[in-house]
Amino acid sequence: MNFIKTTKRSIYSLLILGILTMAFAACSDEEEATASVSINSVGSDFGGDVVGNGGSTTQSFTWNNPLATADYNMDITAVAGGNFQLTITDSDGATVLNQSLTKGQGDDSRSGVTEIGSSGNWTITITLTNFAGDGSFSLSPGN
Repeated sequence: MNFIKTTKRSIYSLLILGILTMAFAACSDEEEATASVSINSVGSDFGGDVVGNGGSTTQSFTWNNPLATADYNMDITAVAGGNFQLTITDSDGATVLNQSLTKGQGDDSRSGVTEIGSSGNWTITITLTNFAGDGSFSLSPGN
């Protein structure tokens, strides 16, 4: 009789262990939310692409702008949501641009000219928040 009870307990224990293992395996198969920025244009013009599947990231880059302004373009093709923010500071650390595109809120593209700043090394900061989709940005020295 003890043998049967022990065997039943062993079978139940293995069954529970199996169920827990399958549950853990199912959770680990879920795709992790990511977001990234890739630079594809450097030099006098600067630009890149953004992509995400619901993730968030902030990345900064240095761009040498020989002029006091820059022309900018940014766009998104967000499929599920999120925010794409482009912030630019001049060589003195003053913010000359702070623009965002958010899925479902206003336009999906924006372009224009930054505020006047000091020429030199500008910092370009891209922030993607819960971003699902793709987009791009470009900068060129202003007039």
